[in-house]
Amino acid sequence: MILEDAVAAISNSLKQDKRVQSIFLKGSIGRGEQDEYSDIDMYCLVNEEDVEAFNRSRIQHLESYNKLLFHDDIFIVAPQILAVYENLVHVDLFTVTEHTYTEKDFIKVLYDPYNKLDKFKQNQNLKLSSVDFQDAVDDIGWFLFQYKNSSARGNDIWSVTILHQVMTHLSRVLLHKYNPNRAQLGMKTIETSLPAETVHLMKLVYENITPQKHKQAVKLICKLLSNETEWIFTEVANPGKIKPLWERMITSFH
Repeated sequence: MILEDAVAAISNSLKQDKRVQSIFLKGSIGRGEQDEYSDIDMYCLVNEEDVEAFNRSRIQHLESYNKLLFHDDIFIVAPQILAVYENLVHVDLFTVTEHTYTEKDFIKVLYDPYNKLDKFKQNQNLKLSSVDFQDAVDDIGWFLFQYKNSSARGNDIWSVTILHQVMTHLSRVLLHKYNPNRAQLGMKTIETSLPAETVHLMKLVYENITPQKHKQAVKLICKLLSNETEWIFTEVANPGKIKPLWERMITSFH
């Protein structure tokens, strides 16, 4: 109920702003998968010429719900206010235009009097594009190469950090095979979207991604990769790009 109250208060304030063309939610609420720990990813669609003026009003709209404990003005995929309230509700308020909006994930429309979101609703999905999949495969091989050098140098903490990067990209690759409709979610959905045996092996990896045991972790990662290599390189658009380095890395950690 607390999330619904926040969404209602903020969206009601935004609806009074004539610069706001549409309001919608993404993330777990947009997919209908939220729980009491979810944050609120709220998007406002405005015209290009109104972006700067609207952005100056965002705090006022956010405070229509409650007093802010913390906020920050950042830019990741779009201009964004990261806001945390005194009751610890977390809202990310994004400003987008029809040209800057990135069509990923599902949306829940709160306000769209001019039907500007119709064209975006048609493209809702969490699949990886062929470019996304290629990038994830390439990054696995590249970060394993970086890990090899870091580990040989004896930099254990940095080696652990690099293996986390490997696992982030590996999660997307595995989801592309076993549950492609959720692949963009990556690590967030691993435990509920992959086969139990694969989840078990990934948990073993994480139990060993420590400064003391990362060399065991990379062996387990290579076991995962070996199990999937044949399939991966029948799916990737340009297998010759990363396959030689990939195979060299897997061999070197056995």
